[in-house]
Amino acid sequence: MAIGLHTLEPAEGAKHRRKRLGRGIGSGHGKTCGRGTKGNKARDQIKPNFEGGQTPLHRRLPQKRGFKPVNKKIYSVVNLYVLEEHFSDGAEVTPEVLIQQGFVRELHDGLKILGEGNLTKKLTVRAHRFSERAKEAIEAAGGTVEVLPSLAR
Repeated sequence: MAIGLHTLEPAEGAKHRRKRLGRGIGSGHGKTCGRGTKGNKARDQIKPNFEGGQTPLHRRLPQKRGFKPVNKKIYSVVNLYVLEEHFSDGAEVTPEVLIQQGFVRELHDGLKILGEGNLTKKLTVRAHRFSERAKEAIEAAGGTVEVLPSLAR
C-alpha cells in the first residue's frame, strides 16, 4: 500500500472522544460535571499562581527596578595606553594578538578600542569598534584603523 498524505491517520487508540459535560444524569457527567461538590474548584478555575492563601512568590521577592536589554552588546575593551606600552612601532594589533598576550580574556560581541591615554607609535589596529578619540589618536600617530565585521553570537 502506497503512503501518501491522503492515507495518513493517527495510531490506534491515540484519539479520544471529547468529554461532553452537563448532558444529563445518564451520561455520567451531568449536574456537577465531574467537579465534585462545592468549593473553589467546583465553582471557578484556580489561578495558576495561587498558593493556597500563602503569600505568593511575586510578593515575597524583592522588586528590582529597570530592565535588562535583551540585545545588549558586550565588548571587550582595550585603551590606547595599553597599545602604547606593549606594542612596538609598526606592529599589527588584532583581537587574536590581544587574547594571546593576555590583555583580553574573551571577545563576547567583539573588541572595542577606547581613547584613554596617548599614542605615539605607528600601529595597524584591527578591531570591531573604535571610540572617536581612539580613531583620531591612531590616525594622528600615522597608524591605520581597520573595522572588523561584527561577531555573530
